[in-house]
Amino acid sequence: MKTLLIAFATFVATAAAVPVTAQTLDKIRSSGSITMGVRDASVPMSYMPDGEKPVGFQVEICQRIIAAAQKELKLPKINVRYQTVTSQNRIPLVQNGTVDLECGSTTNSLARQKDVAFALTTYVEEVRMAVRKTSGIRSVKDLEGKTVVTTTGTTSVQHLRKYARASGLDIKDVLGKDHAESFLMLEMGRADAWVIDAGLLSATIATSKNPDDFVVVGEVLNVEPIAIMMRKDDPAFKALADATIRDLIRSGEMKKLWDKWFIGPIPPRGVRLNMPPPETLQRLWADPSDLPMESLAAK
Repeated sequence: MKTLLIAFATFVATAAAVPVTAQTLDKIRSSGSITMGVRDASVPMSYMPDGEKPVGFQVEICQRIIAAAQKELKLPKINVRYQTVTSQNRIPLVQNGTVDLECGSTTNSLARQKDVAFALTTYVEEVRMAVRKTSGIRSVKDLEGKTVVTTTGTTSVQHLRKYARASGLDIKDVLGKDHAESFLMLEMGRADAWVIDAGLLSATIATSKNPDDFVVVGEVLNVEPIAIMMRKDDPAFKALADATIRDLIRSGEMKKLWDKWFIGPIPPRGVRLNMPPPETLQRLWADPSDLPMESLAAK
């Protein structure tokens, strides 16, 4: 126990020592590098089909932001480092300076805006559930007495519990440490349903061993804006990220990226998700914003 306490104290001291007040562009200029926070299983937003190099819709947008920073700083090259993050540690790693640009599948919410900043919304998600086709579950009310898995650290946990309380549903909710474990629990029969972003559900099913065994069903529990995350109080870097996203939308490059990752074949097996952009996202392409989930839902 004493050894664990010492190790924990060392970790806290190290995290506290990181110069989190340094402006990101200044940090890039002085170090010649930037650290991208990436996910290993958020298909097709940010994932690692080969277990090493991250790819995906959000990853490519972040690469464009980094290219814009390189041009702005007139640097011959920026060394890009990758840091795998989870739903639990992504915000602390941005706060303590370990990650400069989090390029995963993070919902922009009022609570999170107290700790971090978000670029303009790049994706809008609907929270639903995935089940086995043979389960007989087609609506949230069918979850009575069932075990439902959500991923630790995601907003889906909150929506599920709120819905259960409001409707008087008796469900057992369990937590997967990451999306891969959550789907594994559904796949192995340890959970009857997995509640998370519908796009992630569809993508995970499409790239699974037996995609025909699962289906996305049920009511929309919430609509969530997904955005690239960065440290607070760094207006220059946020302005650069927002300008890059606006340019991608204006030039039509954003739609091309969408078609590449949500319509066309994606690695590693060349499956097609065949997902058109949601209407809410198309409206945001016409009028970009960084509104949090609570404000977007109220519009």
